[in-house]
Amino acid sequence: MQRLRSAAEIERVRREGRSYAHPLVVLIVAPTETDGAPSRVAVVAGRRIGGAVIRNRAKRLLREATRREALRSGWDLMFVARAAIVGARLDQVQGAVRQVLQRAALMG
Repeated sequence: MQRLRSAAEIERVRREGRSYAHPLVVLIVAPTETDGAPSRVAVVAGRRIGGAVIRNRAKRLLREATRREALRSGWDLMFVARAAIVGARLDQVQGAVRQVLQRAALMG
């Protein structure tokens, strides 16, 4: 799994993608611009979540939960942390990530 880094690519996913919500996380999905490319993932936590330490912890939890899942190739994914993720444990975040990925039919 690769990371989606460019601000332009992240904005394209936000603009063109379809979203799937959970109380802990929102998943926004768009097809990649290149056919057959591996899936790329971006993790975002806004300032509403809290200070830098809290935002970074939320992003680490989401990255780890995503790393454990097998994803179908050909998709750009953006996970957006919600405020409820602040007190969540890894197993709860893992369940939330799995649930939104299943709803998006992206489980590989």
